[in-house]
Amino acid sequence: MNLELRTDLIKGYKSPSQQAKILTETWARENLYCLACTSNNLQPTPSGKRVIDFVCPCCEEPYQLKSQSHPFGYRVMNSAYEPKIKAIYAGTVPNFLFLHYNPTAMVISDLFAVPKHFISESIIEKRKPLSERARKSGWVGSNILLGNLPPDARISIIEKGVEIPRDIVRENWKRFTFLRGHSVQSRGWLSDVLASIRQLDREIFTLADIYEFEEKLARLHPANKHIRPKIRQQLQVLRDHGIIEFLGKGNYRIKKS
Repeated sequence: MNLELRTDLIKGYKSPSQQAKILTETWARENLYCLACTSNNLQPTPSGKRVIDFVCPCCEEPYQLKSQSHPFGYRVMNSAYEPKIKAIYAGTVPNFLFLHYNPTAMVISDLFAVPKHFISESIIEKRKPLSERARKSGWVGSNILLGNLPPDARISIIEKGVEIPRDIVRENWKRFTFLRGHSVQSRGWLSDVLASIRQLDREIFTLADIYEFEEKLARLHPANKHIRPKIRQQLQVLRDHGIIEFLGKGNYRIKKS
């Protein structure tokens, strides 16, 4: 990958937002590759299809690119709320690519992907409707709550200006593709329980440790009234797919990737 942005392309453009759009979309078109298969390029979609920016020419994985000149934080503004929720349940939500560039050095600083199988209703936040004075009065947007995701959901491609080897990136991607075989609700539960495990920040943990997140998980999944049985169920699924290991007597270990 060439991590430098092509500044020659923005001569004559005065709008900072337009400059950023040209710089990052051109870089993405020339450097991105598919994380889900061996294709070393992605095809840009027609300009009218903005929900999806790129598609893999081999496996047809869809990607949406979000770029900014400062690091991504806990939440990221996204599109309209209701269509986003419908897309999640319809299975049409894309994979997300989050690109952070250095506007002074004009280079890519960080790039990570969040696969669509980690996108669930519990990480989508509903924003307040726009005021009556706004051009789109009453419009309701959404935020993607990156802070609610487990670290496993953030597949690093470039980290602090250094490209991660492609075989490692693709292996990290494949590790959780088993989520695609589960329902939307189940994927959300698995992701939220895994995020709770990661929040403990230790290799060995107990069932009682995860029960400490019962109240938080109840808020994320208000329709479920049996939180503890659901937690145990998700731990079993994570165990069956080699993410954690059951040590006996309510003890678990996180398996190294």
